[in-house]
Amino acid sequence: MREFHIELTPLQFKHMAIPTSRTSKIANININEKKCTVCGKCVEVCKDFSIAVVDKKLVTTSDPVFGCVGCGHCMAVCPIGAITISGRETSESDLFEIPELASASNYEQYTALLKRRRSIREFANKEISREIIDKIIDAATNSPMGVPPSDVNVLVLEGRDAVNGFARDFCKFLNSMQWFVSKWFLALMRPFWGKANDKMFKDFVRPMFKIFTKKMDQDINLVTYDAPLAIYFYGSPYTDPADPIIAATVAMYAAETLGLGTCMIGSVHPLIQNGKKAKIFREKYGIKYTSREGLIVLFGYPAVKYKKGIKRTFASVTTIN
Repeated sequence: MREFHIELTPLQFKHMAIPTSRTSKIANININEKKCTVCGKCVEVCKDFSIAVVDKKLVTTSDPVFGCVGCGHCMAVCPIGAITISGRETSESDLFEIPELASASNYEQYTALLKRRRSIREFANKEISREIIDKIIDAATNSPMGVPPSDVNVLVLEGRDAVNGFARDFCKFLNSMQWFVSKWFLALMRPFWGKANDKMFKDFVRPMFKIFTKKMDQDINLVTYDAPLAIYFYGSPYTDPADPIIAATVAMYAAETLGLGTCMIGSVHPLIQNGKKAKIFREKYGIKYTSREGLIVLFGYPAVKYKKGIKRTFASVTTIN
């Protein structure tokens, strides 16, 4: 077979922007030479090497790593506003003053919030206002991300009717996919997906199919627990797989500060990613993409109050000095 070798020059790399579902171009770096004092702070924080000081002048380089991804670090660190970014869903208008440290929670307050939270599956018969929903989403937009702009997508199921309707449709989908957890299919797939996945399907996924659908036939919702609000965070084929999970986690703790109980639901996302029936389900709910990772968070006012917490531990912590 004939081999082809293509050598990419630094100039070619400059135009190979990191793609997302929202943009495939690099951002523009704008330098106001009259303002710039060449302090070098922007150069220090740019890990793409898109800017440099040459002959005592701030310039854009011809050989960045990827080309400006629009993280905005350079314009956020500039003390006099001499550098701005435009493109990749980022602009100077997105800048805001960072809150003072004194206005943020301290370590004790933060850990108290973490320790107060428990997964809530019993919700009071009380709807969640749009104002609170907007606050949750606004908080989650500040989540750390892999590469800007955020490729996290959000589906909001507002009100019990919408949430329960989603759960019922999901159970109908599971009923149509019973072959997926049949003995013959699991036996067929074991050599391909290994012992751990085989045990997961036999001990968790197959019983989950059965209990979800059986209880839904009895008007008992074990998918979304009659929550008054559910938000699904998912990505696109380009998304850093951690991004939807991080956004869901931030939303969950934001809701805790607003007096809501929360519960993460990981069982829905992986089952609606592949196949024709999964595509029909996604299209019905306006889910734009399949993605490696995604998570549903349930929200509602708790109907129960826990008195005790339970200490959690990691599987391992390894320190290398």
